[in-house]
Amino acid sequence: MPIDTNQIARIIEPSLEAMGYRLVRVALIGAQRPTLQVMAERNDETAMTVEDCAQISRSISALLDVADPIAGAYTLEVSSPGIDRPLVRPEDYDRFVGFEARIELDEPLDGRKRFRGRLLGRAEEHVRLVGEAGEVRLPLAAIVRAKLVLTDELVAPAQPKPAGRAARVH
Repeated sequence: MPIDTNQIARIIEPSLEAMGYRLVRVALIGAQRPTLQVMAERNDETAMTVEDCAQISRSISALLDVADPIAGAYTLEVSSPGIDRPLVRPEDYDRFVGFEARIELDEPLDGRKRFRGRLLGRAEEHVRLVGEAGEVRLPLAAIVRAKLVLTDELVAPAQPKPAGRAARVH
């Protein structure tokens, strides 16, 4: 019987939100001993720590033990989305306007399935992206994979700020 990752998301999301986290993605990988990957981020936009992941793991392990949505043994893996994060929710395309993204569609649009360019946000049920060939509008429903591209602009906000010069005392 296939495992419904949307059902798992519905089970764990309220607890994550109550703890101050936002669920990014739930994925199940592998067949023999599957790995349930849960990706989350802090609501306050600060960097995730190992302790954040451990806290999330303890909380959702208890929820999944009770709900038991996966028959048999599996490994639970909790992580942050990272800097070059996947774009999963429609609002992600607005949140990361101005950054470069790679987007893959389930069917070709104008002969192409893969697009790369700067995000311009959403317009109705489309994602606006500007690349070398100009602006394209990609149907949200057709997107099968999307993620931010690791660029200097993307990394800059995550870098620690340099310490200011110490004032000279005479």
